[in-house]
Amino acid sequence: MGPRRFQDVGSIDLEVVRSFFDAQIPFNAFLGLRLREVDRGRVLAELPFRPEFIGNPFRPALHGGVISMLADTVGGASLYTLTDPGDQLATIDLRVDYLRPGRPEDLLAEGQVVRWGNRVGVSSIAVHHPGDDEPIAVAKGVYNIKRVST
Repeated sequence: MGPRRFQDVGSIDLEVVRSFFDAQIPFNAFLGLRLREVDRGRVLAELPFRPEFIGNPFRPALHGGVISMLADTVGGASLYTLTDPGDQLATIDLRVDYLRPGRPEDLLAEGQVVRWGNRVGVSSIAVHHPGDDEPIAVAKGVYNIKRVST
């Protein structure tokens, strides 16, 4: 369940959010990215491992771009749960701190809204491997909110 302060924010149907991010965004569908949990102000997503995600074949370790893409997508999705139908989001800034190498395995990412304003929203994101609570990366995403009702 999302944080109490966001329970009455946004009118978008959460299943619409799930469907939009899982199937209607071609990039997400191509990668197999799925939202496993969707609540107001919070999402948990899974990205199945693909050999093409390796950035360093000698380690092997996941490419940082894969991790940042996942963080950006999940940060946006967490904010999208608070929108009204027709509202749009765009990334303003994304900061990713890579804490340790990503293993060639599936990834989970959790996005949690920390600020929801009139024009700007902020999400905190943690990326980790399933069964491992120690994050491989943490991120903060800042997003522009374009409301259709204003």
